[in-house]
Order: sequence, then C-alpha cells, then structure tokens
Amino acid sequence: MSAAAQNGGRPGANGAVDGDAPDETDNANYFCEYAYLYHQMDMLEDNHRTGTYYNAITHNPSSFKGKIVLDVGAGSGILSIFAANAGARHVYAVEATDMAVRARKIVAANGLADTITVLQGTVETVQLPCKVDVIVSEWMGYMLLRESMLDSVLVARDRFLKPGGAMFPSTATLYLAPVGPCKTIQDKFEQWQAEVERWDQFDGRMKGWYEVDYSCMKDEFMAEQRRYFLETATYVTLTPKVVMSPGRPIMELDLHTVSLEELKSPSAPSSCIIRITKNGEIAGFTGYFDTDFKGSKDNPTEEDNKLTTAPDRASSTHWGQQLFGFYPPLQGQQGDLLQCEMTILRQKKNHRLLHLKTKFILTREGPEGGSSVVDAREGQYYVD
Repeated sequence: MSAAAQNGGRPGANGAVDGDAPDETDNANYFCEYAYLYHQMDMLEDNHRTGTYYNAITHNPSSFKGKIVLDVGAGSGILSIFAANAGARHVYAVEATDMAVRARKIVAANGLADTITVLQGTVETVQLPCKVDVIVSEWMGYMLLRESMLDSVLVARDRFLKPGGAMFPSTATLYLAPVGPCKTIQDKFEQWQAEVERWDQFDGRMKGWYEVDYSCMKDEFMAEQRRYFLETATYVTLTPKVVMSPGRPIMELDLHTVSLEELKSPSAPSSCIIRITKNGEIAGFTGYFDTDFKGSKDNPTEEDNKLTTAPDRASSTHWGQQLFGFYPPLQGQQGDLLQCEMTILRQKKNHRLLHLKTKFILTREGPEGGSSVVDAREGQYYVD
C-alpha cells in the first residue's frame, strides 16, 4: 500500500500530498538504512558536509528569502530547517522513509511547522501545489554517483522547478588522481593470491574426504575472488602525500541542464589527462568529488561555497575516497601523461551500484621529442 493510501492521500500545507513508498526491493537495497537515526546522526556529525550546506544556505539569504523551496531526500529535515531560517516562505521536505515521521517532530520542536511541510513518499510520486524556486538536496554517494539518488533530484527538477530556479548544489565534479604504493592495494593483492592456495586445499579435501571433484569450478571461483579483491573499490581516507599528481576532473555536471538519460546511458566515455608529478610506481587511482553552490543565472548566490571530498585530513568527510588498484602497478616518471577514459554504468542486479569500464594509457616523452606508450590497461571496476 502506498504512503498516500495509508494516510488517505494525507494532504500537507496548501494541497501538497504524500507520495508512494519505495518498492520493496529498492527499500531493502537502499532506502531502509536512512530510516534509522544512527545513520542520520553519522551524516549530521560530518561537520564538513553539514557545515558547507549550512553556509551555502544561510550565508545566501537573498537566494531563499520569500522563496518556495523543495528539499529532496530530506532525512531529519536539517536542510529544510536551514532554508526556513534563511527566510524561505515555505519549504516542502520530501522523505521516502519513515524518517519523515521523525522529521515532522523535529520541525515542530524547532517552531517551524507552519513553514515546513514534510511529505512522506518518493519525490517521483508526491504532489505539490505549486512550482518551487529552489531545490536543495544532499544526493551524492561514493564516487559521486553511487546510490543513483541524483535520478530523483533530476525528476524533481523537471517536475517542480520554475524556469530560472536554483539547484543547491548547482554543479558537481568527479575527479581521478593516481596514487603511489599503498598498503590497502598491496593487502588486497596478497589476499587474492591467498585464495589460490585456499582453493587448492579445498579441492584436495573434497576429493580426499568425499571423492567429489570440484576442479571444474576453480576458474569461476577465482573470477569471483578477483572481482571482490581486485576489481571492487575500497573506502579510504587518503592523505595528499599518497597522490602522485593533483586530481583532474573526469566528469562535470551542471545540475540545471544534465539529463537523466545522460546518467543512465552515457553515449561516450568520460576522459581526462593527468600529468604525473612524482617518480615511482602508480599503484592505482582514487575517485572523489566536489560540489559547488552558486545558485542559478537568475538567482545567483552572494557567496560561493564548495564541498570537497579530496584527500585532505583537515576536511575529511564520511564519503572519504574510493580506491582502485592496478595489478601490476604502472611504472611512472615525472612528466609522464596518464590518459584516462571511464564509462560509468549501473550494475545490472542493483542500479544503485556502479560498474566502471576503464582504459588507461601511460605515455612518456622521448629525449628527442615525440612520445611513446609505456603501458596501457583496459579493465573494469565496481563500486558496491
């Protein structure tokens, strides 16, 4: 039964109506964890995250004063409260999970029940009585696009945002950076190698104990383990000294113009070229993102704010970075160029997880000019 049906199509302020709950599979795979206060607390206590949103909203009162605001994936309602305190005329806070019930209590406890309407249901199915001037949302996942929440934000934009309205954040950029020797990458390789011995022991025991031959499964087992240990990203919090070069943008999104179809079915790989600044092994690469809060052309901010997840202990976030390995590592020299291509797809079994198809070419300039290919790799990685 939909949330709207359960509430009798529960109307909010000015005719807004709750929407449908997420389907059971999507709820189990994604939404359910956001219904717990402990998870909300983890995000709220990320001071860099929450503080950047606070500054982006409250330091730009002209972008919110007298405006109608939509908060997509409102959680506990913190961004809605920021917007109300910045002078918004009304805020519609849309939350798909039962956290919406708690958000209503939090809004009321802060004396904002007349300004903020909390709607429970997916933003694809709620009903608003009017178009909005501003959409705020904290939609970013690991590697920027994991969780695919941006899909819902773009649906909300296309359904509800007035022409010239503002998106907060307004742009998002995914970066890649090469990393040097790293214990995490080495450990994963050693763990994968240990699986060969583990399989041989298993196969021998099955033959010796039960006279059953499992050797036909070795290649499939090792493929499973390769994906788990060598092709799946690892969450890390890196320091700048591990990075072999400054990160370069491989994907830049304008939240006012990017289409849902571009995200779901990219027509071409994203690409960038990175100049290596240190000598030594390139053990892998890392992915991280920035978002900028600049409003729109018709409603620009007075103060620009940036949320970054770049390797930096001083401003680490709950997103950290995603780390991927090269097996074996590339052999880099200062001045080399690393050409990077990446196609970001959704995993077939769970569209909220990522499947990355990659191509890397390392080139080096010769002593008499011209450049040659030192190494080239094509592969795939997963962000689970």
